[in-house]
Amino acid sequence: MTHAPFAFFDTRVLRTERLSPTFVRVTFTGPDLAGFASGGRDQRFKLFLPHPGQDRALVPSAAGDRWYPEWCAMDPDIRAVMRTYTVRDQRHAPEELDVDFALHGDIGPAVRWAARARPGDHAVLLGPTEPDNGGVDFRPPPGTQWVLLAGDETALPAIAGILDRLPAGTEARVFLEIPDPADRRWLPTRATSDVTWTCRGRSAVQLHDAVRAARLPAGTPYAWIAGEAAGVKRLRRHLVGERGFDRGQVTFTGYWRAGASEDQLLAQATLTAVADD
Repeated sequence: MTHAPFAFFDTRVLRTERLSPTFVRVTFTGPDLAGFASGGRDQRFKLFLPHPGQDRALVPSAAGDRWYPEWCAMDPDIRAVMRTYTVRDQRHAPEELDVDFALHGDIGPAVRWAARARPGDHAVLLGPTEPDNGGVDFRPPPGTQWVLLAGDETALPAIAGILDRLPAGTEARVFLEIPDPADRRWLPTRATSDVTWTCRGRSAVQLHDAVRAARLPAGTPYAWIAGEAAGVKRLRRHLVGERGFDRGQVTFTGYWRAGASEDQLLAQATLTAVADD
């Protein structure tokens, strides 16, 4: 995998669409997006949003190695709000990029922004200029015979993107936990997929229980799991410790942590990096 360069992309909201009780899709547009080279699958990027009352998201001057220290040095009341999201889809001519936001009430700046977004609203994306980039984690090793995908609603856009890219003949077992039964949706794929939905708080069977109870295929697996950090680690322990998955066959990512904002997690990661220098 190459470590492709990243760049800032200036965008405006083109349209919004309420997909379900929990999800709203925001479509961004702008000529800059011609250079945004999504690797598909679970492509991550940084989204920079203006504060209430600001017309534009204020970001560092360049996207090189110094963008993050420069952003940290900016006044928190002025610099853009930064969050991490997944590309759901991208189209060219005209340039459009879809992002599906999971709405968890009125509890965070990105959620509030997405719920109120209107055509013309400004945002900046920090994304890849090459499709093979460090923001793509779904990478089954050679010899993989079937795929397991599991996550909560925050992982649903990434899982949908992964399923979009799986080739015909791939066997995929998918486990998704959502807060509302109406959040279920069709997940198009050329793969042979078996999707299990669980509804948090409305069923005795939750995501971890569903994976534990499942009869999984024979053959060499590859697992991709994402969502709340503690739940993701628990699922990984089950797959490695009880199912016998090799550690190299499991990609796991904590998209969020209960009781902590992304700003707090970024600050903690920064302090850890400084302490390790």
